[in-house]
Amino acid sequence: MIAERQVIHWNGESGRVSPYILIGEEPLSIRVQGKPYSVVMRTPGDEIAHVAGFCLAEGLADDPDDIVNIAFCDGSDSNVVTVTLKASRLEKIPELLERRNFISQTGCGLCGKEIVDELYQIIQPIGEGRKADIGKASECLRHLSDHQPLRRQTRSAHAAAIYDSDYALLSVAEDVGRHNALDKASGKLFLGRKLRQAFLLTLSSRISYELVQKAARARIPVIFAVSRPTALAVELASQLNMTLACLAKDEGVYVFCGSHRLNL
Repeated sequence: MIAERQVIHWNGESGRVSPYILIGEEPLSIRVQGKPYSVVMRTPGDEIAHVAGFCLAEGLADDPDDIVNIAFCDGSDSNVVTVTLKASRLEKIPELLERRNFISQTGCGLCGKEIVDELYQIIQPIGEGRKADIGKASECLRHLSDHQPLRRQTRSAHAAAIYDSDYALLSVAEDVGRHNALDKASGKLFLGRKLRQAFLLTLSSRISYELVQKAARARIPVIFAVSRPTALAVELASQLNMTLACLAKDEGVYVFCGSHRLNL
């Protein structure tokens, strides 16, 4: 997960060699039914949970029972994970297996409206439920760094932490990629059949539309992040009845959509 390298530190007057900790980044090849499906760059660790969360986010699986098996392709190689889905599930998703990440990849040639419209057809809006305490949710976000040992060592890791409606921490993960961190955190809950308890997602990054998509697939209604969302993320979250907020410049938070779910 980490590696030590020698760096030259220039202080403005002279340079000296010192050790420096860097975060690891390696490709993870995901195979479905024995065939290549996707390759993602990620920080090694939590590969099985990562792939489970990826399958949920992509729509390959709706329930843990849709997955027959997730395993390393070679016991000594943690960079290739293969997923076997039930035959009944395969019959429902032939178009997903054919197009391979058509929606999830940026730069796919679609305009913003087409992305939102297509995702809206795939993902049902989240229903109303318990309101979130904006003060407690903000506190969870402000303490996100407490759960980031990789960030403290490398200053290069993103994190995703998921809480229940009582603001108890359910799952947390770090990765060089913000998308991977969320897949790992949600994947742990998905495999443990605890995803229904998820209520609040806190992120160390900005909120992109892909992160809204992943949270919506996990049925997490509230997202609080360190940085601001993109316009497309707000549009998609609004369509899916989700709440987006980020840290304000001085104090408090900015709420971009879904304020009806917050106790303001």
